[in-house]
Amino acid sequence: IKKKQQDVLGFLEANKIGFEEKDIAANEENRKWMRENVPENSRPATGYPLPPQIFNESQYRGDYDAFFEARENNAVYAFLGLTAPPGSK
Repeated sequence: IKKKQQDVLGFLEANKIGFEEKDIAANEENRKWMRENVPENSRPATGYPLPPQIFNESQYRGDYDAFFEARENNAVYAFLGLTAPPGSK
């Protein structure tokens, strides 16, 4: 989990994309919010969704696998719901 979180954060920082990191391990309120806001069809069959889960404000954008796929397809800005800078997708 930690490696995936670092991968997402590193990408956002390297591309100067603003973000707010929410610690769900130490903050029950953040954990509850994440669990409630991951759409039903994106939750695992058993248990709770694991981090990292990616949101744009309160809009769910996807999990690490969806982020990774968007990055591989050079479509992270679209995945995040952001306007891409010139020359990006």
